[in-house]
Amino acid sequence: MTIHLLKSDQLLFPPVEDAAPDGLLAMGGDLSVARLLRAYQAGIFPWYSHPPVLWWCPDPRFVLFPQKLRISKSMRQVLKRQQFRITINEAFPAVIEHCSQIKRAGQWGSWITREMIRAYTLLHQKGYAYSVEAWQDGMLAGGLYGVWLGKAFFGESMFSHFSNASKAAFITFVQYLQNEGVRLIDCQVHTAHLASLGAEFIPRAEFQTLLRDALTDVVR
Repeated sequence: MTIHLLKSDQLLFPPVEDAAPDGLLAMGGDLSVARLLRAYQAGIFPWYSHPPVLWWCPDPRFVLFPQKLRISKSMRQVLKRQQFRITINEAFPAVIEHCSQIKRAGQWGSWITREMIRAYTLLHQKGYAYSVEAWQDGMLAGGLYGVWLGKAFFGESMFSHFSNASKAAFITFVQYLQNEGVRLIDCQVHTAHLASLGAEFIPRAEFQTLLRDALTDVVR
């Protein structure tokens, strides 16, 4: 098994079929806007805690089809009561900062490093990275961020300081994406939280086909 080493002066990625069984495809390169966009368009994402940058394309892939969004009765009541005010791109720096500080089971530290924060903040400034915020009594209660290209959204991370805050943000945003014609939400890897909302595994080959269709109008 060979892990490809990316050259700093080239943006090309190896075929995703070359990925290791755990999904690791390549290492090296940088988090420039051009490289990140090339990665997402190929179904590849960065995930690492310390240099070098590690690039992944797991098989199977965990995704959510917007039309299959599952909303529990309790969450329907939360949304009906309008317990949270949901906004889009109102506080991207705060959302990604909060996501970087969440302690997650089985993880030491955070993969959302300062380098990651700088890179995705620049993606946001260029119009590719989006944040969704859930507010309660004027305070940021929860939220999420990710990358939106064509008819695909790539979820990166979410946080919640109050019960149901991130779920409210996610559900509201998925409904918004569906209205915008988005056909595929990439959740990358399994979490019980997203599974409860309807996310499912599909083969990588199927994901790649769906992704190409969703990115038809994206300039590569």
